[in-house]
Amino acid sequence: MSSGTKAERDAILAALTPVVEGIAATFGPVCEVVLHDYRNPEKSVVAVAGSVTGRAVGGAMSEIGMRVLARGDEAADELNYVTRTRDGGQVKSSTMVLRDSTGAVFGALCVNVDVSAVTQVHDLLGALAGLGAAPAELPTTTFGNDIDSVVDALFDAHRSRQRGSWAELGREERVELFGGLDTRGVFAVRGAVEQVAARLGISRASAYNYLSRARAAHDTSPGGTA
Repeated sequence: MSSGTKAERDAILAALTPVVEGIAATFGPVCEVVLHDYRNPEKSVVAVAGSVTGRAVGGAMSEIGMRVLARGDEAADELNYVTRTRDGGQVKSSTMVLRDSTGAVFGALCVNVDVSAVTQVHDLLGALAGLGAAPAELPTTTFGNDIDSVVDALFDAHRSRQRGSWAELGREERVELFGGLDTRGVFAVRGAVEQVAARLGISRASAYNYLSRARAAHDTSPGGTA
């Protein structure tokens, strides 16, 4: 990265820092605004106002941020989506990617609104009106200041969709596991390969081998880049 590009990105983040405070103040205590610098994925939070997900400056990105990071410059804004936190709260969020003058993605501005109380009132009014439709199941997202906990949550979610232990998986299933984690941005995080290897009980070299195979299979697939 050139010194000019770095200075430009630093200037964009500096300009947005007061915006973080302004948006949070406008919407009040149910709103949290987080500014991310993806040049440091493990400690991407550079500014935060409000406390919906408990993040602090120097904290980690969420699963959503890792997904954006994995898409690189192809990433797009993700607006007005609702997820469930690990403690059962409901959060409506928007993630807006930040680009420099070359179009490269280097960060994101995220707005999180706690809609748990609104949802409870909505359900109560629906029940009083005799509307018995069950609410749609929301995806669960891990927010946290510790990137290891986010990686672990993504690992557990992906493993839950596969049957059997690692020893019972065939080679294609093992490659698929690493490919799925890679697509979700897990391996963009420093030390994640070693962390996943430890969870699986395999060597670091084996983990890198499966990751290499997964990336090669993706690059040669119809939707790949080869």
